[in-house]
Order: sequence, then structure tokens, then C-alpha cells
Amino acid sequence: MLDVTHARRFPVYLLVFLAPAVIVYSVFMIYPLVDSLRLSLFTAAPVGKGEVFAGFANFHRLLGDSTWAPRFWGALRNNVVFFCVHMLVQNPVGLLIASLLVGNIRGSRIYRALLFMPTVLSVVIIGFVWQLILSPLWGVTPAIMKAVGLGKLFQPWLGLPKYALVTVGLISVWQFVGIPMILFYTALIGISVELLEAARVDGSSRLQVFWRIKFPLLLPMVGIVAVLTFVGNFNAFDLIYTMKGALAGPEFSTDIMGTLFYRTFFGQQLQLGNPTMGATVAAMMFLIILAGVLIYSLWQRRIQTYQM
Repeated sequence: MLDVTHARRFPVYLLVFLAPAVIVYSVFMIYPLVDSLRLSLFTAAPVGKGEVFAGFANFHRLLGDSTWAPRFWGALRNNVVFFCVHMLVQNPVGLLIASLLVGNIRGSRIYRALLFMPTVLSVVIIGFVWQLILSPLWGVTPAIMKAVGLGKLFQPWLGLPKYALVTVGLISVWQFVGIPMILFYTALIGISVELLEAARVDGSSRLQVFWRIKFPLLLPMVGIVAVLTFVGNFNAFDLIYTMKGALAGPEFSTDIMGTLFYRTFFGQQLQLGNPTMGATVAAMMFLIILAGVLIYSLWQRRIQTYQM
């Protein structure tokens, strides 16, 4: 018979350690998320009558109404462009820097610290400093470009609709390139040295070693960096708001999902603030991010199945 006295007891101390974090996370993250999804299914009623259940009517308005749809699809398009700038510039540059720092470079620790430093700086400081740098009136960029013979190429990029979004995206790349750099660096130093030495003994060049050995081994980290970039960019708000304000620049040229949600929920979208439509924008952001994460999860599972 089973000796009940020797049965393993539930580790109560786990509840003591986990309960504060779970409670705080639930109150400030889970509950607002669930309540936003609930609110997106309602519409504002006359004063004093609360809310009226509307089903998916708010989503229909957001996606197809002549008033709301242009702003939503414009913000989504800008968000995709913002994401592509990070995927095509930030992550390859981070991988390149990490590959260089893995080698025997003097002062590599100092370089890593300096390159990662902008990541921990306040977004307000970043936005303000770059506005000063790029200002056509008192910024240093016009003088520097003139000194190297490129003065004619300078333009007020932050004030031009066709350049503003890419400019802000590149500023964001400068600030956050340290994150993929550190992640790729961690993955690179974990690659077996014996494997790399064997490839060099076989006559492989450094470029061949990277593409045929290092990069295939980095694919899991590439996927992690890609999904983190996707989630971070479709949650972006603070840098664009700091530099361009709630209206997201001239002609809504830097308007993304985060700034659209802010204007909608807090009273600066179109005619009046509309919390239920703001919750609908938030729900669409959640669904887009969820879809991206699910695609990544399926891709990752398929790779693991193939490797097995």
C-alpha cells in the first residue's frame, strides 16, 4: 500500500514566490487585455445608459467604414514599413556587429557596452536629441554634410511625408540595434570551436564558415529575433509620439497602430474620442501580433520536426 505520510507534498513556497508577480501581472496586463477585448464588442450608448452590445460591428466599421478604414489601413501599412526597416536594417547590422565582436578584437567589451547603451536610454531623450541633430535650423547634420561635400543632399527628413517614417525607423534602429547584437553574440559564442576549426582545416574561408556552419546554427536565434522585432514594432508608440506627436507627423505619414490607438481612445481621432473604437484598434493589434507569433511557433515546430 502507498504510504500517504511519505507522499510528496505540494511545494507551498512556490505560491509564496509566484503569487506577487502573478497578481501584479494579472492586474496590470491580463485584466486590461481581456477588458479591452470585451469593450471592442460594445458600442457607446447615450449618457447614463452604459454600453450596448454590438458584436463585430466595431470591427466592420474599422475595416470598411469610409471614415475609419483609411486611417486603419494607413496605420497598418506604415507599421509594416516600420517593421521591414527593422528587419532589413537592424537585425542584419546586429548580426554583422556580433560576428565582428566574436573575433579577437581588442576592447570588444567596451564596444558591446557602447553599442548597447542607447537601448537603455530614455525614449524622450532619444527623440529630443535626434530632433536637434536633424533640425534644418540649429541641427548639426546640415553642417556636417556640407563639410564633407554632401550639403545639397540634406533635406528636412522629419518634416517630409515620404521620408519621415523611414527616418524615424532608422532612429529606432540606432537605438535598439544592441538587442539583436547581444542575442546573436550569445548564440555565436555557443558554437563549438572544434567544429569551426575543422572547417578551416578543410580549407573553408571565413565567409564559407559563416554561411555554411554558423548561419544554419543561428537559425533558431534568427527566428527569435524576428518574432521579438515583430512584437516590438507592432507595439511601438513612444518614439513616434515623442518626435511627431499624437497626429504622427505631416499627413499621418508616421501613423502606426500604437498612435492610432492613442488618438482613438483618448479623444484625438477624427471628431471625438471613442473608447469602444479604441478598444477595437487594440484588439486588432492583439490579433495581428497573435497571428505573427502563431506563424513563428508553427515554423519553429516544423523545423524541429524536420531535424528529428
